Amino acid sequence: MTELVYQLEIINPQVYYGPNNAHLNLIKSSFPKLQIIARGDEIKALGDKESLNEFFEKMKVLEKMYIQRGELTENSIIESLDISVKTEGLKTEVNLEIPKDEILFIGTRGQPIKAKTKNQRKMLEMNNKNDIIFAIGPAGTGKTYTAVALAVNSLKNRQVRKIILTRPAVEAGENLGFLPGDLKEKIDPYLRPLYDALEDMIPLDKLKSMIESRTVEVAPLAFMRGRTLDNCYVILDEAQNATELQLKMFLTRMGPNAKMIITGDLSQVDLPKKQQSGLAKSLKILSKIDGISTIILDTSDVIRHKLVKEIINAYEKAEDSH
Repeated sequence: MTELVYQLEIINPQVYYGPNNAHLNLIKSSFPKLQIIARGDEIKALGDKESLNEFFEKMKVLEKMYIQRGELTENSIIESLDISVKTEGLKTEVNLEIPKDEILFIGTRGQPIKAKTKNQRKMLEMNNKNDIIFAIGPAGTGKTYTAVALAVNSLKNRQVRKIILTRPAVEAGENLGFLPGDLKEKIDPYLRPLYDALEDMIPLDKLKSMIESRTVEVAPLAFMRGRTLDNCYVILDEAQNATELQLKMFLTRMGPNAKMIITGDLSQVDLPKKQQSGLAKSLKILSKIDGISTIILDTSDVIRHKLVKEIINAYEKAEDSH
């Protein structure tokens, strides 16, 4: 059995080990062949040379991620441990270059607005190469938030003149007619997640002014009919609740200088039983068109509470067993 001592020189041990040693336990579980003992800024690993070599190189990858992103999260640890490493004797080759993290802008609370996971960063890359993006994945993967961030960034850089955010007004097991107020007051609760993202990125007084001047427009999908959406960034959220005809209507609103992101979760369709979601068919028939790209996000992209990932996995297992 060989011993290797890894010295934490860049990452603070408390940050590295995580709350209640959560990060350290995650790393230990990824190297079952090694005995890993952490004391202060030293991590001692015992095992065979090949496993130790892989452990050493992946710790360097994790360190590089920390330098680039300025933080250490469970997602970044999982991502670094998932990077394939080839070991031959004492030589180790990391096959995947870690992309430089891109901060889009600073949010209203001084927080950097940026992609936080591998697939969110792919959304940024696709945004530069395509005019229509489908971002598909389960709850909590940051589809909507990243899409809104890209739209706000385009507006800030004067690449577009306005942002349009839309959702199908479909009840999730509740009845819209029983909600109090006029049409706007009935619809606004369905659009609340979009407002929440905007308020994270644009100061509230400025956002109110932009909504009043229609520089930022938040509206139900039905309001898009008959329009030509030009010189704008358009996001269709919760697209799994749009029918085939609604999706076709929406996509054909696109003007010459426009970008669109369509987000959805095919596991959470709230349409009545007699209606079918048009999202899956749209993904299939549009997949080979240049300028249209699809990104599939998964549980590795979940950035909400860690239990959300476990909940999604549990439901997926239950569905597979039927």
